[in-house]
Amino acid sequence: MASKKSSTRTSPMAAGASLLLFLLPLAISAASPSSDAEVISRFQEYLRIDTAQPAPDYAAAVAFLRGQADAAGLEASTLELVAGKPLLLLRWPGRRPSLPSVLLNSHTDVVPSEPHKWEHPPFSAALDEASGRIYARGSQDMKCVGMQYLEAIRRLRSAGFIPDRDIYLTFVPDEEIGGHDGVEAFVKSTEFKEMNVGLVLDEGLPSLGEEYRVFYGERSPWWLTIKAKGAPGHGAKLYDGSAMENLMKSVEAIRKFRTSQFDLVKSGAKAEGDVVSVNFAYLKAGTPTPTGFVMNLQPSEAEIGLDIRLPPGVHIEAMERRLAEEWAPSSRNLTFEFKQKASVLDKFGKPAVTPADSSNSWWPLLEEAVKRAGGKLGKPEIFPASTDARYFREIGLPAFGFSPMANTPILLHDHNEFLSKDEYLKGIGIYESIIRTLATLKDSNVDEESRAEL
Repeated sequence: MASKKSSTRTSPMAAGASLLLFLLPLAISAASPSSDAEVISRFQEYLRIDTAQPAPDYAAAVAFLRGQADAAGLEASTLELVAGKPLLLLRWPGRRPSLPSVLLNSHTDVVPSEPHKWEHPPFSAALDEASGRIYARGSQDMKCVGMQYLEAIRRLRSAGFIPDRDIYLTFVPDEEIGGHDGVEAFVKSTEFKEMNVGLVLDEGLPSLGEEYRVFYGERSPWWLTIKAKGAPGHGAKLYDGSAMENLMKSVEAIRKFRTSQFDLVKSGAKAEGDVVSVNFAYLKAGTPTPTGFVMNLQPSEAEIGLDIRLPPGVHIEAMERRLAEEWAPSSRNLTFEFKQKASVLDKFGKPAVTPADSSNSWWPLLEEAVKRAGGKLGKPEIFPASTDARYFREIGLPAFGFSPMANTPILLHDHNEFLSKDEYLKGIGIYESIIRTLATLKDSNVDEESRAEL
């Protein structure tokens, strides 16, 4: 896939004295700590950029973020792997760029909203002084994380910290519509291959309690339609094999399966991310009229849309048989079509999960970093939905989902999405510790690739 690339990469070492003098104000700015009010103001500015699907203002978001990157002293380049969908790539060079790098990923797009159902306009980034809540679409999902990365790096640079390994930040498009023109394209690019990524951090979920949630895998989406056909008939006639009758038999079978999975969650036997979720996205049937539907005609076609999410350990063949033999059997004039069928396996044919134990040298570092910043990780989970992290896991890279939002209700994609300013500021400190820890090479976690250099 062809890419267009613009760059503002600067190399002071190779530049003349005049360029050093030119960059001096920038260096001073990057090293100057900000007040909490300034930090919150920058967050609000990002939240006010309308990047809602289906028409996100990516240009405005990238322009703002490039300004923040300049202020933080980061190298910046914009990749346009797909026309009109810019991906911002930032780099904080380490002392030893041959080491595997750390990638901090976030997406710039957000889901649509219904403004009349919000207490504050969804792109106002209104701060309620009494509660400290910042209301905005994207305040939890996931503009908070992207800005926390940048603010944490500002603090580290202000303290004079220099990473041993390269730190990359990506602000990617289209996560909310599948990430196909974003991260899926990015991991296939030459630019990505040259980054030598060793670990990826991406988005997580808020926690109602004190512990932070962390995710080592996620459910894969199967989006599909089931269509039924049958002879049209008079609305008063009883006969077998109508389109609606055939489809309703499928709906009942699917509903029973959904209930069995949901009961496991309700009983506490399994976490939400460990079961197969099935939800009805739409039902389409009937013969429309200018004022409604024809009431005395049984339709010849009917259709449902399903959003199915599969955990990494699911038996794929069993699910496919269930779909073909029970939910959409051809014997009942039913057909099905996948709109999206993501794999639960990585390129090696194994469940696409990242080890969250001592077998993964990155995991103890992440735990240590959060603890050092005064936080605590909860039991690692399977993310109940889907994120861009799956594309990294699919190619064999370790990736964790993590958003430092404790004591916060889960409002991703909901009305009145908000994040407390105190939790946002605390999260910056968490990332400051994480970046410092992951970027520092210790004798006990020297990468195999690096041993030959020592």
